[in-house]
Amino acid sequence: MSSRKIKFNEEDASISFVKKKEPIKVWINDVVVAHNAKIIEINYIFCSDEYLLNVNKEYLQHDYYTDIITFDNSEYEGEIESDIFVSIDRIRDNAETLNEPFEREFHRVLIHGVLHLLGFKDKSEEDEKTMRAKEDECLALIGL
Repeated sequence: MSSRKIKFNEEDASISFVKKKEPIKVWINDVVVAHNAKIIEINYIFCSDEYLLNVNKEYLQHDYYTDIITFDNSEYEGEIESDIFVSIDRIRDNAETLNEPFEREFHRVLIHGVLHLLGFKDKSEEDEKTMRAKEDECLALIGL
């Protein structure tokens, strides 16, 4: 897997706390491959709450904070091509609220977007339960 297929971009938030990006990229790719798909390109854009709120308003007409917005740019089934916006502020707040380590919440949000691209939903209570179980399964693969 070429790490060029997964890019980490900083808009107005730093991910300097991530010392080793390659193992995260390999983990994400392994999850995708385990679901019989392949990555064409994933662009993670790390940003602040305010930046992501503006994206949410402009593109989705939603006026609320969120931790992640996933745009599926894929042209073919089984191929993943996406821009994934991630609020570092929201992850930090959620980790504190949920009493979870920041690192675990960070990874959960990263894989949450990928799971959406693989077809997992979280709108109904049942779907949300399935999504959480899948996130936990993926986190176990990276030792979190």
